[in-house]
Amino acid sequence: MANTKSAIKRIRKISKQTAVNKLRKSRYKNALKKMNVLIEAKKKLEAIKFLPKLNSELMKIAKTGIIKKQNASRNVSRLTKKIASI
Repeated sequence: MANTKSAIKRIRKISKQTAVNKLRKSRYKNALKKMNVLIEAKKKLEAIKFLPKLNSELMKIAKTGIIKKQNASRNVSRLTKKIASI
């Protein structure tokens, strides 16, 4: 257990930030799942419309450091190829 005032404050701060990060990560995962459902259902037009929103969501997550920028770019690239192949 923390025994200094600053350590106690850091614990509070870290717990708040952990909650924010979990929320952001779940939004990112839900967006990916939604896109995969659209691709599997072969709904090309809906997938194309959702792609910019997904890209925006991924870049926001990458900017905050939850995932790396290369990871976000790779996901967008792979999904774009899948959409094109429908």
